[in-house]
Amino acid sequence: MSVVGFDIGNENCVIAVVKQRGIDVLLNDESKRETPAVVCFGEKQRFLGSAGASSAMMNLKSTISQVKRLMGRRFADPDVQKELKMLPFETFEGPDGGILIRLKYLGESHTFTPVQIMAMLFAHLKEIAEQRLEMPISDCVIGIPSYFTDLQRRAYLNSATIAGLNPLRLMHDCTATALSYGIYKTDFPSSGPTYVAFVDVGHCDTQVSISSFETGRMRILSHTFDMNLGGRDFDEVLFTYFASQFKEQYGIDVYSNPKACLRLRAACEKLKKVLSANPEAPLNIECLMEETDVKGFIKREEFERLASGLLERISIPCKKALADAGLAAERIHSVELVGSGSRIPAITRLLASLFRREPSRKLNASECVARGCALQCAMLSPVFRVREYEVQDIIPFSIGFASEEGPIGTGSNGVLFPRCQPIPSVKVLSFQRTNSFHLEAFYCNPHELPPGVSPKISLFTIGPLPSFHGEKIRIKVKVQLNLHGIVRVESATLVEDHVDDSVSKGNPHSNMDKMDVECASSSGSSDMVVDGVEDSTSVRSKSSRAYDDGTRKDKVIRRIEIPVSETVYGGMTTTELSEAQEKEIQLAKQDRAMEQTKEKKNALESYVYDMRNKLFNTYRSFASDQEREGISSSLQQTEEWLYEDGDDETENAYTSKLEDLKKLVDPIENRYKDEEARAQATRDLLNSVEHYRTSADLISAKDRETIINECNKAEQWLGETLQQQEARPKNIDPVVWSSDIQSRKEDLDRTCQHILRSKASPNPDDMEPEQ
Repeated sequence: MSVVGFDIGNENCVIAVVKQRGIDVLLNDESKRETPAVVCFGEKQRFLGSAGASSAMMNLKSTISQVKRLMGRRFADPDVQKELKMLPFETFEGPDGGILIRLKYLGESHTFTPVQIMAMLFAHLKEIAEQRLEMPISDCVIGIPSYFTDLQRRAYLNSATIAGLNPLRLMHDCTATALSYGIYKTDFPSSGPTYVAFVDVGHCDTQVSISSFETGRMRILSHTFDMNLGGRDFDEVLFTYFASQFKEQYGIDVYSNPKACLRLRAACEKLKKVLSANPEAPLNIECLMEETDVKGFIKREEFERLASGLLERISIPCKKALADAGLAAERIHSVELVGSGSRIPAITRLLASLFRREPSRKLNASECVARGCALQCAMLSPVFRVREYEVQDIIPFSIGFASEEGPIGTGSNGVLFPRCQPIPSVKVLSFQRTNSFHLEAFYCNPHELPPGVSPKISLFTIGPLPSFHGEKIRIKVKVQLNLHGIVRVESATLVEDHVDDSVSKGNPHSNMDKMDVECASSSGSSDMVVDGVEDSTSVRSKSSRAYDDGTRKDKVIRRIEIPVSETVYGGMTTTELSEAQEKEIQLAKQDRAMEQTKEKKNALESYVYDMRNKLFNTYRSFASDQEREGISSSLQQTEEWLYEDGDDETENAYTSKLEDLKKLVDPIENRYKDEEARAQATRDLLNSVEHYRTSADLISAKDRETIINECNKAEQWLGETLQQQEARPKNIDPVVWSSDIQSRKEDLDRTCQHILRSKASPNPDDMEPEQ
């Protein structure tokens, strides 16, 4: 089994895998290291990845891209609405306020959630990995932006589950980058930590992280971001500029034509890359729309002037990352610049000015996240042995808890896991209750969140509780912030004090129920916090108290597990997840059926062309004129059928056509193949005859005569049949087939070998006397 790291970008995906010699990036079907994050629905099957990108123009309204931006978000979110306006497919609001995608497939209208579309992409990447590695994969680590909310993280996990993956961790992009940077470095000074800033300018967002490195350890000190600033925003600056120019110069409105928008945006992205290496660049597009060829030109200075507002925004998360880490720019040892949008020279100059040092590009800008994820997967999986290296990440948002009676955590807003809390973390809450109760997880500081994100996370129901005649009972609730950055109630336990004197009386068996038991001191007050946070690291010890009658009494705490149910605001239910898994299985089955149909069609087409050539060349002398005419006519009819009525047929139809052609061609093909096989069988039989004649000299006269007679009969039979065959035309079935000669050889072998084995040690009296 292999461990895999996935970097799911807004535009492209990268798959990295850990092998014994290091980390490899897997190639897709087109032998490329990046796979487009595209899912396209054709008439009868889906096209995923590179095939989806190739089919996009033919199926514009059923091609889904940039789905990463839609995961776990609300349809009414203004940022989402802005996003959807740039995408050609139809969307609408779901009953829960989420995003639904509507498209035509197999002649019907289908509805999918972004989670389902992402699952299709995961399934495709999983298939690529399994084909390249030639083994099944399951364990993986997936890169995600640091600004992802609890709901978005759960959406990613659900997508991976639907695709049959087992994510060991959702890892922040900059954390994965920092791991791939630090784990191989051995030159960190021993005098203190080395601070490195990672600036990731992606296709649609910018993330900044400050990391601390020491030998065998890395810690994330801060995560900041601008989720609406990436390479595509610089593309949009060029798009707007040229769209305006073309309207003025050519009188065409690009915005009115979705295909023209798509082509112009693609051209602007290429132009941006040219400007990164050249001071000026032209733009030429043939037949952009209304059969109009367009031309444009721009200088790098003009582009930077147009994008000045975007460039200023890049400095904001950088300054905030330094402030959150409590560091001055001078203390940063290195600035590592990565991401698909990081190659713009103006960004490099701005960062150099801000951090007072030239940004470095030691890492592969497009592959570092996937490589870091693969490394983390190897560290978490039992399959590989990786040297000890501590990775400590943090959460970017403050998370609080509240009960019916109000906030539980510290402060007025109930912070339980403050911003920059290490992941994973555990807190224990203590309550005194008589009945079931609820706990609600929420984001405490809305200003920390991306715009439009609801502060609500999930609702936990603790109970039902056992009845104690209306008395309050003590409940301890363990809350976990796990490796994925998701908050959950791990367990709820009823804690009951109980005084047990069975030990003092020498009774080895207590009458306590079968429960987990925690012993606590009978002396001293409890440090329980009612409706508050209890130190999760505290350990209770058992103590005894002696009485005048010579007995000891121990105070023990008995534990009973309490059921916990969870409702995730906006999340998928178990039923919805099962339905999505079943739908993905059906879609994949349809894809496989269509691929098999294509294979059968291609096999039929190849057979037609191959046989037409062989019929008048290789097989010419083995077919009669009548056979050639009949087969040639059938081949012609099949070819015409393939390009007319048979262009879109079933797998059985192509299979049936191929079988009909083979029935006509097989007799001729058999004659051709048997000529060579007959010659080989003849050589084999003659070699056997020679061998047995030689071997007969070592046995008795009687047995030798038997072998010689059998050899003569076989040789005579072979000579007669071959003579008849020589006189027979090649275009009719032969007098003797190679299988007949092979059978005759086997008969000779049986007879002669039986005699030779039985006479391996001959009697001297049976030998013929010397002359």
